[in-house]
Amino acid sequence: MTTPTLSPERADLLELLQAHRHFLRFTVQGLTDEQARQRTTVSELTLGGLIKHVSRTEEAWARFTTEGPAAMAAPQDEAGYADWADGHRLLPGETLAGVLAEYERVAARTDELVRTLDLDASFPLPEAPWFPPGARRSVRRAFLHIATETAQHSGHADILREALDGQKTMG
Repeated sequence: MTTPTLSPERADLLELLQAHRHFLRFTVQGLTDEQARQRTTVSELTLGGLIKHVSRTEEAWARFTTEGPAAMAAPQDEAGYADWADGHRLLPGETLAGVLAEYERVAARTDELVRTLDLDASFPLPEAPWFPPGARRSVRRAFLHIATETAQHSGHADILREALDGQKTMG
């Protein structure tokens, strides 16, 4: 069986996603679960929580590329808000290895969508204060958003790790 050759655009999207995911995963290398839960700044951010958040965010945007705005519905009740908040924390009983494994699963699914979906297809964005009314996003732009979100949080993770134990992702 031969693998179809990817267009340069799809290959570039995959390379971009994989590079930023690598930096984020590299930043948490060698941490214990306890360290992954530790706050190192005045914010609530933790390294384990960032991995979990990035994974959930990637999964939501990837689902957007196949399901449209329903995949990104905002929490509507107390339970929904609690689940959203828990998506930013490494909870008791969760492990860094477990959230990294889930992130790998999400990434593999996204990569498959990058290889196969019509990048020009678009969907309306859900109603939210941070989206312009009536705005749409192409599948291509959703994948670029995933890469941007991952890169941004990779930088946050680098700061948290350096504050934790002096380790730097780069440099």
